[in-house]
Amino acid sequence: MKKIKKYAGLLAIVVVATLVLSACGATTDPHVAPHSGIYGLVYQWLGKPLQNIMVHTAQTVGGNNGAGWGIVIITVVVRLILMPLMLVQQNKSVRQQEKMTHLQPQMKLIQGAMKHKDITPQQQMTLSGWQRELYSKNEMSLTGGMGCLPLIIQLPIMWGIYQAVFYSPQLAQSTFFGISLSKKSVILAIIATVFTVIQSYISLIGIPEEQKKAMQSMMIFNPIMTLFFSLSFSGALALYWAAGNLVMIIQQVIVTFILMPSVKKHVAAELKDKPIEVVVTKEKINALFKTDSNNSQTNEAKKELHQDLRKRNQGKQKRK
Repeated sequence: MKKIKKYAGLLAIVVVATLVLSACGATTDPHVAPHSGIYGLVYQWLGKPLQNIMVHTAQTVGGNNGAGWGIVIITVVVRLILMPLMLVQQNKSVRQQEKMTHLQPQMKLIQGAMKHKDITPQQQMTLSGWQRELYSKNEMSLTGGMGCLPLIIQLPIMWGIYQAVFYSPQLAQSTFFGISLSKKSVILAIIATVFTVIQSYISLIGIPEEQKKAMQSMMIFNPIMTLFFSLSFSGALALYWAAGNLVMIIQQVIVTFILMPSVKKHVAAELKDKPIEVVVTKEKINALFKTDSNNSQTNEAKKELHQDLRKRNQGKQKRK
């Protein structure tokens, strides 16, 4: 589950890339809007409405930057709608991380025992049961606190924005401060990547060292993926990611400097009233392997005795 969450962002972008690229080849003329199948449905319910909003915004704002401002406005609105949901999930995630630091001594015992030489399936099941019990008694979730719902919600929005620009002659010819929205834009790709780096850096502030080491790889990975995909699609999507990442920076500031200290204080107060339940100890781990080792030795001794008796019986039968 941790691996799924870790690469959820990449998975979301890959799904969009697959859908967009396949949509480009869905019609004989790539600039004729689809009218059937899943691509037609997405265009009808998302692409076309977003296209109308952008065109209306472009006409309202006026000038060549209208379509770009339409994308920025839609992006900000979507992010603001999602922000309460994401802050709630961030709250759960921070709470989970904070409590996990107090469970680390017991978790390390379980993880170390799992690497024990000649561990049996029964021992593995016992250790897994202890881990579930450890989480349950301390009101922790095995699946973690951060969900993928915000990412899933963004997928059709990203796809719709691509269709809105790609299938609109007016928007396809639009620019944003001189940057084409229909062609690949290095400038917008760099801006989106820089915003991703800033957001990733802020997310590491206040994180325990052990968790920070695990997250540092993503700090490098996310900007690289943002740059790669921003350069792979039109300037419209790069602008969407740039505007979205700017809002994410604001959200991350709220999480790091307001939400996180508050959650830490709350968890500390909770642990004073209800300390961490001890489920796994070193003595318990040693007893598990010692008992199973003794049982194994006993079974082996019984097996040898049984074989010895069989040989004696066979010898008696031959003498008869």
